[in-house]
Amino acid sequence: MKIVRIIARLNVGGPARHVVWLTGGLQDEMCESLLVAGTVPAGEDDMSYFARDNGISPVYIKEMSREISWRDAIAVWKLYRLLVRERPDIVHTHTAKAGTVGRVAAICYRWLTPAVLAGRPRPCKVVHTYHGHIFHSYYGTLKTGVFLLIEKALARLGTHRIVAVSEQQRQEISEKFGVGRKEQFVVIPLGLDLSPFAGWQNRRHIFRQQLPAGDDEVVVGIVGRLTDVKNHQLFLEAVSIFKKDAGTDRRVKFVIIGDGGLRRQLENQVKELGLEADVTLAGNRTDPQNFYPALDIVALTSKNEGTPLTLIEAMANERAVIATAVGGVVDLLGEPVSGAREGGYVVCERGVRVPASDAQSFAAGLARLVSDGRLRAELGERGLRFVEQHHSKERLLSDVKNLYGELMQLAPETLGVRSPEEPTCNASC
Repeated sequence: MKIVRIIARLNVGGPARHVVWLTGGLQDEMCESLLVAGTVPAGEDDMSYFARDNGISPVYIKEMSREISWRDAIAVWKLYRLLVRERPDIVHTHTAKAGTVGRVAAICYRWLTPAVLAGRPRPCKVVHTYHGHIFHSYYGTLKTGVFLLIEKALARLGTHRIVAVSEQQRQEISEKFGVGRKEQFVVIPLGLDLSPFAGWQNRRHIFRQQLPAGDDEVVVGIVGRLTDVKNHQLFLEAVSIFKKDAGTDRRVKFVIIGDGGLRRQLENQVKELGLEADVTLAGNRTDPQNFYPALDIVALTSKNEGTPLTLIEAMANERAVIATAVGGVVDLLGEPVSGAREGGYVVCERGVRVPASDAQSFAAGLARLVSDGRLRAELGERGLRFVEQHHSKERLLSDVKNLYGELMQLAPETLGVRSPEEPTCNASC
């Protein structure tokens, strides 16, 4: 199978790593993969180094980027020419912009051929993955409505399979927003390389020394781009409430890991709330194997998510997590624990769940985790077991290869992967 994988840009975040892992992992005697990416705009950090470190050399189309522009027409034309040259069996698009220009180019590739006069478009299957979606919390009502109409049209006219990264996300996109037909959807959870996180205990001191943080201090971290949808403002509001309720207790440190266009605004908010001594803005870091072990609690305050890779990575390091109940977060945290509903938050199997945009409940959930080391340890242990069983890179590659094989009408044994009915096992089985 020849696979062309398209993403709008390799900026810092989970989708960039996801497409690199898929491109590198689907290179064997049965698969040939090519990664196509657009440009990272000013103000966002480039993650192209991750592709290079994994031996991937993407084809870059400079006209393809996040913002809507007349250059999108050029991007479609260049993608169409690339598809004609590469003659793929599968075109797989990721993220909203690439999903639009990539699928338009794929429709042109399939149907702009003399054979279509005989009713035979080029035999190419089109797959799109929603890592998140832009149907709320990104744009105004009118712009969001236009994007939703485009997504519905592309799902109907130019997509053979739609991949959701969680069941919660599938329900939201398919049933709430009415995109695509039920039979088009398949749920393939994210997977990642867990090996860098093994033995995290031996690296716990590295980032704590840099902060610095003592052994008796609890460190709470939030990891992600400094953009509005991640809602770091809520995190700081919750920290402020927590500090007021905790009085002069100074054994808790808070750290924001990531960078973006809202950094100056967040720095001002830290000053306005009087949190200069409590909150550190650490900027971007490329060593998750070091900074996650240093944290005792990993927070997420997003308004909208697919399945946040940062929570999966936190669980892979046995960290306790607290997060807003949006998108695939609900699936990650699991079912509520009996009798755990208090203070507006819910203790679930693998983390603490908080209503979106509720700073008071978030602060209450933080206070519970800070004060209860046993609960943190239990959540971390259950989170690690869950990630090992459901979110390994090997499981991701197998699931995606099975999907491609199904579209190409190939048996799983032909592809050298487990059948969809065969359970995934790991070292703990």
